Amino acid sequence: MEHNHPKHIVAVSGYITNEKGETLLVKTHARPDTWESPGGQVEEGEALDIAMCREVYEETSLVVEPLGITGIYYNKTRTILSVVFQAKWTGGSLNIQPEAIKEAAFVKLTETTIGQFITRPHFKSRTLDAMEAKTFVPYETWNMDTNNLLGRLEGGV
Repeated sequence: MEHNHPKHIVAVSGYITNEKGETLLVKTHARPDTWESPGGQVEEGEALDIAMCREVYEETSLVVEPLGITGIYYNKTRTILSVVFQAKWTGGSLNIQPEAIKEAAFVKLTETTIGQFITRPHFKSRTLDAMEAKTFVPYETWNMDTNNLLGRLEGGV
């Protein structure tokens, strides 16, 4: 019996707020009808938290620090596993990279106003989960060749 290896895409995004409590949202070239959290695909061999930081920086020039995972979501149609992190903005100024995204902005996002920005239901549920997260899922990165723990994000808030 022949076994096929799965061909899933792993993606990450970051729920990021500023000192005013506004949420960072981006508008991509592929999905100009909605705003969403910045993020993208994880590269082969890349740790999820590192990928989220890289994607946010590539799109917005902002440096962020991951705090924890607020949700894991699966798109069966496109075979995409998406991991959402809550992250803290630690440096850089908002400066969009036009080859990566169309727009970026910090907006006052609430359960009442979310529909004005995020029009796709799967992005809306992910964002609401991140907004309401009381705890995080623990996340570890290991190098199994040397049995070394490379990093850990604790659960909790």
